[in-house]
Amino acid sequence: MFLTLRLVLESFAFAWQALRTNLLRTVLSLLGVTVGIFSIIAVFMVVDSLEANVRSSMNFLGDKVIYVGKWPWVFAPNNPWWKYFNRPVPTAREFRLLQRMLPASSQNGVAIFVAKGGNTLKAGTNSVSDCALQGVSYDYRNVSSVPIELGRYFTPQETEAGRPVAIVGATIAKNLFPQGGAVGRQFKTHGRYFTIIGTMKEEGKNLLGTPSNDANCLIPYNAFATIYALSSTGMSGPSPQLAVKGRDDDPGLLNLEAEMRGDMRSIRGLKPREEDSFALNRPEMVADAISKLFSIIGVAGAIIGSFAMLVGGFGIANIMFVSVRERTNLIGIQKSLGAKNYFILFQFLFEAIFLCVLGGAAGIFLVWLITLLPQDSLTLFLSAGNISLGLMVSVLIGVLAGIIPAVLAANLDPVIAIRAK
Repeated sequence: MFLTLRLVLESFAFAWQALRTNLLRTVLSLLGVTVGIFSIIAVFMVVDSLEANVRSSMNFLGDKVIYVGKWPWVFAPNNPWWKYFNRPVPTAREFRLLQRMLPASSQNGVAIFVAKGGNTLKAGTNSVSDCALQGVSYDYRNVSSVPIELGRYFTPQETEAGRPVAIVGATIAKNLFPQGGAVGRQFKTHGRYFTIIGTMKEEGKNLLGTPSNDANCLIPYNAFATIYALSSTGMSGPSPQLAVKGRDDDPGLLNLEAEMRGDMRSIRGLKPREEDSFALNRPEMVADAISKLFSIIGVAGAIIGSFAMLVGGFGIANIMFVSVRERTNLIGIQKSLGAKNYFILFQFLFEAIFLCVLGGAAGIFLVWLITLLPQDSLTLFLSAGNISLGLMVSVLIGVLAGIIPAVLAANLDPVIAIRAK
């Protein structure tokens, strides 16, 4: 253990002395590794940040939730889109039947919801346009996030009776009531007055521009149905969807999915050989597609960045060959004093690795500086995994670039080496 520690310390001293002696050459050699590591880690950082922001933008889909709709979110390769064209959309009747048929032991909530954008809300002289009006049932808060900041959620009686009450997003509350105090106040839309019983926390912009709660107005489903005509095909009006929240003790929600498929087929009176007239959609379907897409982008970016890393590796190899030639006489003296081949080998190999790690650390530092720049919808972050990857790649490049010069130095004949000029 003591011998190994002394070997490391002496190798570090030799490497540091060599780097200080040829400072300009060292800096120029480090640039190649710095640019290479910067390119690779920057690509992975952007890809990871994009994926995280996309997933965050889709948080409204919820976790452990299965949706029943007319259209599948991801089309199978052999199923053309027109195959689903004539399917009926879910209805309030099907929601009540599914709610009754699904056992409580297999789910944590069954909800029906429907949304329509482009609405205008007015309160006195103030108004806000392009709002999403969303009709929901009572259990909607169990299947999707409703981050109430002030006020309360709907009561079962309010949702069943379709009372004119609403929960509004932060943007709506600020525009309609700039002085504050939105809870308990009224606004008008589609000729009807609604009383605000709650306001939601501000979420801000997201990368995909998916609907956020800031411009969202929740009202009871039955109140929504009195405003909009809901068609059975979803072609002439808003299309409702059903959502069922699964339980934590159902891994993969396989049991819940099987029960939902059986119940929906029974509700719609489908024969055993008939295909499903509905789609069971899960957020994981979109997440898997996103992961595959970003994996391809990440691989492509890594290949492009590896060319810069390759140039840096050749630069380090070149400086190590020059270093061996310049220190040939010193190598001969060390060997004549009893230095073993592995000591010489480790000394030069350590120097190459040290060079690459310095360059890699500089590249990672530059990437970290990018994360400090002001950002709007895309939040960049440098993960510990990417930092570790950058350092490991630096060490690998150092080993590959320094192994041949180190082997040549270790195998020098001490008599010939000590005579070299």
